[in-house]
Amino acid sequence: MANIVEEIKRPINDEMKLFEQKFYESMQSKVALLDKVTRFIVTTKGKQMRPMFVFLCAKLVGEVTEKTYRGASMIELIHTATLVHDDVVDESFKRRNFFSINALWKNKIAVLVGDYLLSKSVLLSTDHKDYDLLGVISRTIREMSEGELLQLEKARKLDITEEVYYEIIRQKTATLIAACCEIGVLSNNADEALAKKMMDFGTFTGMAFQIKDDLFDYLSSNVIGKPVGIDIKEQKMTLPLIHTLKITSEKDRKYYFDTIKRYNNNPKRVKELIEFVKSSGGLDYAITVMKEFQQKAKDILNEFPDSEARKSLHIMLDYVIERKF
Repeated sequence: MANIVEEIKRPINDEMKLFEQKFYESMQSKVALLDKVTRFIVTTKGKQMRPMFVFLCAKLVGEVTEKTYRGASMIELIHTATLVHDDVVDESFKRRNFFSINALWKNKIAVLVGDYLLSKSVLLSTDHKDYDLLGVISRTIREMSEGELLQLEKARKLDITEEVYYEIIRQKTATLIAACCEIGVLSNNADEALAKKMMDFGTFTGMAFQIKDDLFDYLSSNVIGKPVGIDIKEQKMTLPLIHTLKITSEKDRKYYFDTIKRYNNNPKRVKELIEFVKSSGGLDYAITVMKEFQQKAKDILNEFPDSEARKSLHIMLDYVIERKF
Protein backbone atom coordinates (compact mmCIF):
# COMPACT_ATOMS: atom_id res chain seq x y z
CA MET A 1 0.00 0.00 0.00
CA ALA A 2 2.92 2.37 0.70
CA ASN A 3 3.92 2.02 -2.98
CA ILE A 4 0.43 3.03 -4.10
CA VAL A 5 0.57 6.17 -1.94
CA GLU A 6 3.97 7.04 -3.49
CA GLU A 7 2.48 6.54 -6.96
CA ILE A 8 -0.46 8.85 -6.13
CA LYS A 9 1.98 11.47 -4.81
CA ARG A 10 4.25 11.42 -7.87
CA PRO A 11 2.83 14.53 -9.66
CA ILE A 12 2.82 16.52 -6.39
CA ASN A 13 5.97 15.24 -4.64
CA ASP A 14 7.71 18.62 -4.46
CA GLU A 15 4.52 20.36 -3.37
CA MET A 16 3.94 17.85 -0.54
CA LYS A 17 7.50 18.36 0.77
CA LEU A 18 7.07 22.14 0.79
CA PHE A 19 3.59 21.74 2.31
CA GLU A 20 4.99 19.97 5.39
CA GLN A 21 7.12 23.01 6.15
CA LYS A 22 4.25 25.47 5.51
CA PHE A 23 1.83 23.40 7.58
CA TYR A 24 4.19 23.40 10.55
CA GLU A 25 4.63 27.17 10.21
CA SER A 26 0.84 27.64 10.15
CA MET A 27 0.56 25.98 13.60
CA GLN A 28 3.27 27.91 15.39
CA SER A 29 2.48 30.22 18.32
CA LYS A 30 4.18 32.21 21.08
CA VAL A 31 3.22 29.62 23.71
CA ALA A 32 5.97 27.06 24.40
CA LEU A 33 3.52 24.33 25.46
CA LEU A 34 1.52 24.73 22.26
CA ASP A 35 4.66 24.50 20.15
CA LYS A 36 5.67 21.33 21.97
CA VAL A 37 2.28 19.75 21.20
CA THR A 38 2.24 20.89 17.56
CA ARG A 39 5.78 19.54 17.04
CA PHE A 40 4.48 16.21 18.32
CA ILE A 41 1.52 16.41 15.89
CA VAL A 42 3.85 16.97 12.92
CA THR A 43 6.12 14.06 13.84
CA THR A 44 3.17 11.63 14.24
CA LYS A 45 1.25 12.62 11.11
CA GLY A 46 -0.56 10.06 8.92
CA LYS A 47 -0.49 9.61 5.13
CA GLN A 48 -1.84 13.15 4.56
CA MET A 49 -4.41 11.97 2.03
CA ARG A 50 -6.48 15.14 2.41
CA PRO A 51 -3.78 17.65 1.38
CA MET A 52 -3.01 15.29 -1.51
CA PHE A 53 -6.61 15.74 -2.72
CA VAL A 54 -6.19 19.54 -2.51
CA PHE A 55 -2.99 19.55 -4.61
CA LEU A 56 -4.18 16.99 -7.17
CA CYS A 57 -7.49 18.83 -7.72
CA ALA A 58 -5.58 22.12 -8.13
CA LYS A 59 -3.35 20.47 -10.76
CA LEU A 60 -6.40 18.99 -12.46
CA VAL A 61 -7.44 22.50 -13.53
CA GLY A 62 -4.23 24.55 -13.32
CA GLU A 63 -1.20 25.06 -11.13
CA VAL A 64 -0.45 24.87 -7.42
CA THR A 65 -0.45 28.43 -6.01
CA GLU A 66 0.27 29.98 -2.61
CA LYS A 67 -3.49 29.90 -2.08
CA THR A 68 -3.41 26.11 -2.67
CA TYR A 69 -0.85 25.71 0.13
CA ARG A 70 -3.00 27.83 2.45
CA GLY A 71 -6.07 25.78 1.54
CA ALA A 72 -4.26 22.49 2.20
CA SER A 73 -3.02 23.82 5.56
CA MET A 74 -6.58 24.88 6.52
CA ILE A 75 -7.86 21.39 5.73
CA GLU A 76 -5.09 19.67 7.67
CA LEU A 77 -5.61 22.00 10.64
CA ILE A 78 -9.33 21.11 10.73
CA HIS A 79 -8.63 17.40 10.27
CA THR A 80 -6.01 17.40 13.04
CA ALA A 81 -8.31 19.36 15.38
CA THR A 82 -11.14 16.86 14.90
CA LEU A 83 -8.80 13.91 15.57
CA VAL A 84 -7.59 15.56 18.79
CA HIS A 85 -11.17 16.23 19.91
CA ASP A 86 -12.32 12.73 18.86
CA ASP A 87 -9.67 11.11 21.04
CA VAL A 88 -10.98 13.08 24.03
CA VAL A 89 -14.63 12.17 23.29
CA ASP A 90 -13.77 8.49 22.68
CA GLU A 91 -11.36 8.38 25.65
CA SER A 92 -8.79 6.97 23.25
CA PHE A 93 -5.15 6.90 24.34
CA LYS A 94 -3.54 5.73 21.09
CA ARG A 95 -3.52 7.26 17.62
CA ARG A 96 -1.54 5.58 14.78
CA ASN A 97 0.39 3.56 17.41
CA PHE A 98 1.49 6.75 19.18
CA PHE A 99 0.06 8.05 22.41
CA SER A 100 -2.76 10.52 21.75
CA ILE A 101 -2.48 14.14 22.91
CA ASN A 102 -5.02 13.59 25.70
CA ALA A 103 -2.96 10.61 26.91
CA LEU A 104 0.22 12.69 27.08
CA TRP A 105 -1.14 16.09 28.16
CA LYS A 106 -4.63 15.31 29.59
CA ASN A 107 -8.07 16.26 28.26
CA LYS A 108 -8.10 19.96 29.09
CA ILE A 109 -4.95 20.68 27.08
CA ALA A 110 -6.13 18.40 24.22
CA VAL A 111 -9.47 20.28 23.94
CA LEU A 112 -7.71 23.67 23.98
CA VAL A 113 -5.16 22.54 21.37
CA GLY A 114 -8.03 21.35 19.14
CA ASP A 115 -9.75 24.74 19.55
CA TYR A 116 -6.47 26.52 18.75
CA LEU A 117 -6.01 24.51 15.53
CA LEU A 118 -9.58 25.31 14.41
CA SER A 119 -9.04 29.02 15.06
CA LYS A 120 -5.76 28.93 13.09
CA SER A 121 -7.56 27.43 10.08
CA VAL A 122 -10.05 30.33 10.13
CA LEU A 123 -7.33 32.96 10.67
CA LEU A 124 -5.27 31.57 7.79
CA SER A 125 -8.11 32.41 5.42
CA THR A 126 -9.07 35.82 6.90
CA ASP A 127 -5.44 37.01 7.15
CA HIS A 128 -5.09 36.51 3.39
CA LYS A 129 -8.68 37.54 2.51
CA ASP A 130 -9.42 34.07 1.10
CA TYR A 131 -13.12 34.53 1.81
CA ASP A 132 -14.19 31.83 -0.66
CA LEU A 133 -12.04 29.30 1.24
CA LEU A 134 -13.38 30.64 4.56
CA GLY A 135 -16.92 29.87 3.33
CA VAL A 136 -15.91 26.28 2.52
CA ILE A 137 -14.17 25.57 5.84
CA SER A 138 -16.90 27.21 7.95
CA ARG A 139 -19.52 25.01 6.28
CA THR A 140 -17.27 21.97 6.72
CA ILE A 141 -16.75 22.52 10.48
CA ARG A 142 -20.51 23.00 10.96
CA GLU A 143 -21.41 19.86 8.99
CA MET A 144 -18.84 17.67 10.73
CA SER A 145 -20.21 18.74 14.13
CA GLU A 146 -23.80 18.17 12.99
CA GLY A 147 -22.91 14.70 11.67
CA GLU A 148 -21.34 13.66 14.97
CA LEU A 149 -24.33 14.94 16.96
CA LEU A 150 -26.84 13.31 14.59
CA GLN A 151 -25.05 9.98 15.03
CA LEU A 152 -25.08 10.34 18.83
CA GLU A 153 -28.77 11.26 18.84
CA LYS A 154 -29.73 8.30 16.63
CA ALA A 155 -27.44 5.85 18.45
CA ARG A 156 -29.56 6.24 21.58
CA LYS A 157 -32.68 4.94 19.84
CA LEU A 158 -30.94 2.72 17.25
CA ASP A 159 -33.45 3.99 14.68
CA ILE A 160 -31.00 4.74 11.86
CA THR A 161 -32.48 4.24 8.40
CA GLU A 162 -30.34 3.95 5.28
CA GLU A 163 -31.11 7.59 4.38
CA VAL A 164 -30.06 8.83 7.84
CA TYR A 165 -26.88 6.71 7.66
CA TYR A 166 -25.94 8.38 4.34
CA GLU A 167 -26.55 11.81 5.84
CA ILE A 168 -24.37 10.98 8.88
CA ILE A 169 -21.42 9.73 6.81
CA ARG A 170 -21.78 12.59 4.31
CA GLN A 171 -21.45 15.11 7.14
CA LYS A 172 -18.96 13.24 9.33
CA THR A 173 -16.50 12.03 6.66
CA ALA A 174 -17.37 13.01 3.10
CA THR A 175 -17.76 16.73 3.78
CA LEU A 176 -14.03 17.14 4.60
CA ILE A 177 -12.91 15.32 1.43
CA ALA A 178 -15.45 17.39 -0.54
CA ALA A 179 -13.87 20.53 0.95
CA CYS A 180 -10.38 19.35 -0.14
CA CYS A 181 -11.49 18.99 -3.75
CA GLU A 182 -13.47 22.23 -3.81
CA ILE A 183 -10.60 24.20 -2.22
CA GLY A 184 -8.15 22.69 -4.74
CA VAL A 185 -10.00 24.20 -7.71
CA LEU A 186 -10.97 27.43 -5.88
CA SER A 187 -7.24 28.08 -5.34
CA ASN A 188 -7.14 28.36 -9.15
CA ASN A 189 -10.10 30.78 -9.22
CA ALA A 190 -12.63 28.17 -10.39
CA ASP A 191 -16.17 29.34 -11.08
CA GLU A 192 -19.16 28.22 -9.02
CA ALA A 193 -20.13 25.35 -11.35
CA LEU A 194 -16.64 23.81 -11.32
CA ALA A 195 -16.36 24.22 -7.53
CA LYS A 196 -19.72 22.44 -7.12
CA LYS A 197 -18.64 19.63 -9.45
CA MET A 198 -15.45 19.03 -7.46
CA MET A 199 -17.39 19.19 -4.21
CA ASP A 200 -19.63 16.38 -5.58
CA PHE A 201 -16.54 14.41 -6.62
CA GLY A 202 -15.17 14.67 -3.08
CA THR A 203 -18.52 13.78 -1.54
CA PHE A 204 -18.86 10.57 -3.59
CA THR A 205 -15.24 9.65 -2.80
CA GLY A 206 -15.79 10.28 0.91
CA MET A 207 -18.98 8.19 0.98
CA ALA A 208 -17.13 5.25 -0.60
CA PHE A 209 -14.26 5.75 1.87
CA GLN A 210 -16.53 5.61 4.94
CA ILE A 211 -18.48 2.56 3.74
CA LYS A 212 -15.12 0.80 3.27
CA ASP A 213 -14.23 1.74 6.87
CA ASP A 214 -17.53 0.30 8.10
CA LEU A 215 -16.88 -2.97 6.24
CA PHE A 216 -13.68 -3.52 8.25
CA ASP A 217 -15.87 -4.26 11.28
CA TYR A 218 -17.01 -7.49 9.64
CA LEU A 219 -13.72 -8.65 8.17
CA SER A 220 -11.40 -10.74 10.31
CA SER A 221 -8.69 -10.13 7.71
CA ASN A 222 -8.55 -6.40 8.41
CA VAL A 223 -5.11 -5.12 9.37
CA ILE A 224 -6.38 -1.82 10.70
CA GLY A 225 -5.67 -2.99 14.24
CA LYS A 226 -9.36 -2.48 15.00
CA PRO A 227 -10.98 -5.56 16.58
CA VAL A 228 -13.79 -7.15 14.57
CA GLY A 229 -17.26 -6.25 15.85
CA ILE A 230 -16.17 -3.05 17.60
CA ASP A 231 -18.94 -1.00 15.92
CA ILE A 232 -21.55 -3.46 17.18
CA LYS A 233 -20.08 -3.29 20.69
CA GLU A 234 -20.34 0.51 20.48
CA GLN A 235 -23.92 0.19 19.12
CA LYS A 236 -23.00 1.90 15.84
CA MET A 237 -25.49 1.15 13.09
CA THR A 238 -23.59 0.89 9.80
CA LEU A 239 -24.79 0.03 6.28
CA PRO A 240 -24.29 -3.79 6.32
CA LEU A 241 -26.28 -4.02 9.56
CA ILE A 242 -28.99 -1.49 8.60
CA HIS A 243 -29.66 -3.32 5.32
CA THR A 244 -29.72 -6.77 6.98
CA LEU A 245 -32.21 -5.67 9.65
CA LYS A 246 -34.40 -4.05 6.97
CA ILE A 247 -34.75 -7.22 4.86
CA THR A 248 -34.94 -9.84 7.63
CA SER A 249 -38.01 -11.36 9.33
CA GLU A 250 -39.66 -9.63 12.30
CA LYS A 251 -38.55 -12.45 14.62
CA ASP A 252 -34.88 -12.21 13.56
CA ARG A 253 -35.00 -8.42 13.64
CA LYS A 254 -36.17 -8.43 17.28
CA TYR A 255 -33.54 -10.99 18.26
CA TYR A 256 -30.64 -9.10 16.65
CA PHE A 257 -31.86 -5.72 17.91
CA ASP A 258 -31.71 -7.30 21.35
CA THR A 259 -28.09 -8.32 20.63
CA ILE A 260 -27.17 -4.70 19.77
CA LYS A 261 -29.11 -3.22 22.69
CA ARG A 262 -28.41 -5.59 25.55
CA TYR A 263 -25.84 -8.17 24.50
CA ASN A 264 -23.38 -5.96 22.58
CA ASN A 265 -20.59 -7.03 24.95
CA ASN A 266 -21.34 -10.73 24.64
CA PRO A 267 -18.67 -12.13 22.22
CA LYS A 268 -20.85 -15.10 21.22
CA ARG A 269 -23.88 -12.95 20.36
CA VAL A 270 -21.72 -10.37 18.50
CA LYS A 271 -20.03 -13.12 16.45
CA GLU A 272 -23.44 -14.62 15.67
CA LEU A 273 -24.70 -11.22 14.45
CA ILE A 274 -21.61 -10.72 12.25
CA GLU A 275 -22.18 -14.13 10.63
CA PHE A 276 -25.88 -13.32 10.13
CA VAL A 277 -25.04 -10.02 8.39
CA LYS A 278 -22.61 -11.86 6.09
CA SER A 279 -25.01 -14.71 5.23
CA SER A 280 -27.93 -12.29 4.67
CA GLY A 281 -26.04 -10.34 1.99
CA GLY A 282 -25.45 -7.24 4.15
CA LEU A 283 -21.77 -7.05 3.18
CA ASP A 284 -22.45 -7.63 -0.52
CA TYR A 285 -25.08 -4.87 -0.48
CA ALA A 286 -22.69 -2.39 1.18
CA ILE A 287 -19.91 -3.27 -1.30
CA THR A 288 -22.30 -2.64 -4.22
CA VAL A 289 -23.30 0.78 -2.82
CA MET A 290 -19.64 1.65 -2.15
CA LYS A 291 -18.73 0.83 -5.77
CA GLU A 292 -21.66 2.94 -7.03
CA PHE A 293 -20.33 5.97 -5.15
CA GLN A 294 -16.84 5.25 -6.52
CA GLN A 295 -18.21 5.08 -10.07
CA LYS A 296 -20.05 8.41 -9.67
CA ALA A 297 -16.74 9.98 -8.62
CA LYS A 298 -14.95 8.39 -11.61
CA ASP A 299 -17.62 9.70 -14.01
CA ILE A 300 -16.91 13.26 -12.84
CA LEU A 301 -13.15 12.73 -13.10
CA ASN A 302 -13.47 11.44 -16.66
CA GLU A 303 -14.94 14.79 -17.75
CA PHE A 304 -11.46 16.30 -17.33
CA PRO A 305 -8.65 16.01 -19.90
CA ASP A 306 -6.08 13.28 -19.32
CA SER A 307 -3.21 14.40 -17.10
CA GLU A 308 -0.85 13.11 -14.39
CA ALA A 309 -3.13 14.60 -11.73
CA ARG A 310 -6.18 12.83 -13.18
CA LYS A 311 -4.28 9.51 -13.27
CA SER A 312 -3.32 9.94 -9.61
CA LEU A 313 -6.91 10.72 -8.62
CA HIS A 314 -8.05 7.55 -10.43
CA ILE A 315 -5.48 5.52 -8.46
CA MET A 316 -6.68 7.27 -5.29
CA LEU A 317 -10.28 6.21 -6.03
CA ASP A 318 -9.22 2.57 -6.40
CA TYR A 319 -7.11 2.82 -3.26
CA VAL A 320 -10.10 4.13 -1.27
CA ILE A 321 -12.06 0.91 -1.73
CA GLU A 322 -9.20 -1.62 -2.02
CA ARG A 323 -7.15 -0.54 1.02
CA LYS A 324 -6.58 -3.00 3.84
CA PHE A 325 -6.54 -0.34 6.61
